[in-house]
Amino acid sequence: MHRGVGPVFRVVRKMAASGAELQVLVQYLVLRKDLSQAPFSWPAGALVAQACHAATAALHIHRDHPHTAAYLRELGRMRKVVLEAPDETTLKELAETLQQKNIDHLLWLEQPENIPTCIALRPYPKEEVNQHLKKFRLFK
Repeated sequence: MHRGVGPVFRVVRKMAASGAELQVLVQYLVLRKDLSQAPFSWPAGALVAQACHAATAALHIHRDHPHTAAYLRELGRMRKVVLEAPDETTLKELAETLQQKNIDHLLWLEQPENIPTCIALRPYPKEEVNQHLKKFRLFK
């Protein structure tokens, strides 16, 4: 554990008519499940690496967004949720939906094969994005 990592989750205050409401920031990842199965049969480590690449790239690209800055201030308390997409088509459809809804995300393409493997959203309050992700279950 790094020294100096702050306590508890960094939260962003959202002003509501009734006062300040606290929101926890979450970075969602959607990883292709079919890559772990035949005919692909990628090892678990390779899949974890894809999710790590996507998460890191999304954080870097959106590093100037206030939610990302707040999320990164508490390194020891980051919250990520990894969901599974059954296949490439579903992953691409989700990327298209997120783009249409102006949800900041990154579709990671494994190189040099140019294989779509994972979508990473920048950190968001759960309530802002869960409607687009509710059909996906936790990655197993």
